[in-house]
Amino acid sequence: MLLEALGSALLGLVLAVAAAHRLAHRLPARSLVLATGVAGALFGAFITHSALGAGNVLLTLIGATVVSIASLSLLLRPARRLRRRSVAA
Repeated sequence: MLLEALGSALLGLVLAVAAAHRLAHRLPARSLVLATGVAGALFGAFITHSALGAGNVLLTLIGATVVSIASLSLLLRPARRLRRRSVAA
C-alpha cells in the first residue's frame, strides 16, 4: 500500500509538471497545479485500491493517472476570451 501511494504521488507530480510545462498559458499558479496533480493521483489510488483491493498495483496506478488527469483538466482556462455580441433591439 505504501509503494502504491508513493508511486501514485510521483506519477501525479510527473503529470502535473508535464501539464504545467505544456499548458502554462492556460493554467493557474504552478504550485496549485503541482498540488492538484499529486492530490488527484492519491485520491484516485485510494478509490481504486478501495474498489479492487490489494494486489492490483497496475490498475491502481491507472486509476491514479485517470483521476489526476481529470483533476488537472478542471484547472484549464479557455485559450482566449469569448466575445459576446450585443444584440440591437
